[in-house]
Amino acid sequence: MGEIEKMEVEMQGEDSKWEGYTDWRNKAAVKGRHGGMLAASFVLAVEVLENLAFLANASNLVTYLTEFMHFSLSRAASEVSAFMGTAFLLALLGGFFSDAFLSTFIVFIISAFIEFMGLILLTIQARRPSLMPPPCKSSPASPCEPVHGSKAALLFVGLYLAALGIGGIKGSLPSHGAEQFDESDPKGRKQRSTFFNYFVFCLSCGALVAVTFVVWLEDNVGWEWGFGVSTISIFLSILVFLSGSRFYKNRIPRGSPLTTILKVLVAASVMGCSSKSSSNAVENFSMTPSNHLVGEDQSEGAKRDSQSLTNSLRCLNRAVEGKTVHRLLECTVQQVEDVKIVLKMLPIFGCTIMLNCCLAQLSTFSVRQAASMNRKIGNLVVPAASLPVFPVVFMLILAPVYDHLIIPFARRVTKSEMGVSHLQRIGVGLVLSILAMAVAALVELKRKRVASEAGLLDSKQALPISFLWIALQYLFLGSADLFTLAGLLEFFFTEAPSSMRSLATSLSWASLAMGFYLNSAMVVIVNKMTGSGGRTPWLGEKLGINRYRLDLFYWLLCILSVVNFLHYLFWAMRYKYISTGARR
Repeated sequence: MGEIEKMEVEMQGEDSKWEGYTDWRNKAAVKGRHGGMLAASFVLAVEVLENLAFLANASNLVTYLTEFMHFSLSRAASEVSAFMGTAFLLALLGGFFSDAFLSTFIVFIISAFIEFMGLILLTIQARRPSLMPPPCKSSPASPCEPVHGSKAALLFVGLYLAALGIGGIKGSLPSHGAEQFDESDPKGRKQRSTFFNYFVFCLSCGALVAVTFVVWLEDNVGWEWGFGVSTISIFLSILVFLSGSRFYKNRIPRGSPLTTILKVLVAASVMGCSSKSSSNAVENFSMTPSNHLVGEDQSEGAKRDSQSLTNSLRCLNRAVEGKTVHRLLECTVQQVEDVKIVLKMLPIFGCTIMLNCCLAQLSTFSVRQAASMNRKIGNLVVPAASLPVFPVVFMLILAPVYDHLIIPFARRVTKSEMGVSHLQRIGVGLVLSILAMAVAALVELKRKRVASEAGLLDSKQALPISFLWIALQYLFLGSADLFTLAGLLEFFFTEAPSSMRSLATSLSWASLAMGFYLNSAMVVIVNKMTGSGGRTPWLGEKLGINRYRLDLFYWLLCILSVVNFLHYLFWAMRYKYISTGARR
């Protein structure tokens, strides 16, 4: 009898453990002790500090590069886009290491330290005039000398060390928080959805401090103080993150997801995947999230372990159906099905790049537009880089309203666990980005008309028009960002195979990166095309902001966004959800 009781106790102990997870001491994570909302709350607090450190400089970086590093406006806008694009693209690297070799816990700590070092370099440069380019001379015959040589090297080393750290944090932190919940339980899945909504809320809290208090410091006290606050903020985020160590459950890395993807693709190609069979990819997408995989209606975990091939993307089935050419190309059915899931998500990822190209305007041309306008509210002069406070405040209001009012109401109406699907949220964001670009074009027309009527087209004097007009496009773009980012993060995390979740979630940030790179490329292409034949380019470097044709540039973005939305509808209507909560 004693032996039986001992075996029962051991079995209960096994049931209380989180399978595939460890604690910070590398021991088995225990249910009730590790994970849950308490553990995730530390992640949310860290996100406030982390995003404060990031946006405190990114939102005002155009000003720093033009006024202190003496770059032209077009070059400064391109450099900011490249910096932010690189930071977000490097999230893929952070996600890869989190899945393959290190846990999200370790990746965050390493990345935060790297960003800390980069910010220290930028603070030192801003503090010492000898590390800055010489001040501009008042004589028109002596134009400002842009930063170059070792000073430029110090600037870019600091910026891109920070970008590397930011990327690692973005690639690990959201997944680390989402992993704290029990996805086999409906309550756990609802808490995870709440986590993603409040992750964006906390991101906005950090942004609010960054674009108000820190931007004011940069404009009125000195940039060394702005960089200094960012440095202190990222250091505090490390301390807060470590203070929650004993509550976290850390997923054990399962090897390189890229190796799995490459192996399946190569094996399928070698076994004779034909272009004809690949055409079945679109045919076999389901029209609604409520439909199941062919012949399968069991739970998510059971489905993925059922070891039966599905009919979608049948060309990949060749990787396991034929005789293996080499042992290194041996694939399991689950590996093939996992790769199919990832490939089906890529069109959704691609359709969000255009939206993020529109979002890039918030930190580039829109800042310079606001700087040319009347920024007084009573006796207070609002820094141009503080304009994002409008969408940030709106996001702070909308995120809790969405989670506590809209979602519960939608769940009652639709009788589903989600209420509003991930793809529906993303679609709303895309529509809002279209409206934002149309509003931006109309506002720019009004601003240019005021400049012309006041005879200030070639003057640096503030125009007699309130900067609050620019706030309209910020509100639309901020709302688009809220719907799309939260929807993308949850979509990629819940739909991706468990061995690829951090990498898949990083696609949300990679989409932002591609958007910033696309914005930089579009500026170059538009200038080249509109400046051919001796004509004046829309966004020429030698032109003042009042001579730019930003209105036409914004209309171009609006038209491209409409085309992109139609493309998105094609894929979203055919996507078949994999995760359990998305179908209930």
